[in-house]
Amino acid sequence: MPTLHRKTTKGVSEIETRAHRLAPRLRTALLMVDGKRKDAELATLLGSGTADILTALREQGFIEAVESAPAAGSSATPATPAAGSGAPVPSTSFSVAAPVDLDSHRRDAVRALGELLGPGADTMSMRMEKAKTFDELYPLVERAAQLVANTRGRTLAEAYYMRFGPRG
Repeated sequence: MPTLHRKTTKGVSEIETRAHRLAPRLRTALLMVDGKRKDAELATLLGSGTADILTALREQGFIEAVESAPAAGSSATPATPAAGSGAPVPSTSFSVAAPVDLDSHRRDAVRALGELLGPGADTMSMRMEKAKTFDELYPLVERAAQLVANTRGRTLAEAYYMRFGPRG
């Protein structure tokens, strides 16, 4: 059975701060781990060496195996964190929600962009991380949505912009 992985608190912190200075390939893999993608899907996204990359991230404490994923056609529900485990499972849904503050909005926009574009998001992500106000962030979100449209299609780009672009 395929395994599901999710970021640990250390993994989420690394995405936000880059404190451990992961190699680009490991950081890309960490961005892709979301508690929903099975090993096979991660292998498709990351290419060769995925098992070694996941093992390295697990051994360094950035991710953890949640449980084995149900077989295709099974009625079992996807893995969820155990109560009180303290390990968040980042959401990749594109629902429109009001940001709590600039920092969380910027962090969520960068994380979603990384999940959509992988290493192709690094340059734009770094620019977005430097934004000090919403007025600085929104033009970058618009450019990021254009990148998403060019690489992943208009539908995902519109969802990204609706979630992270200016309101009203």
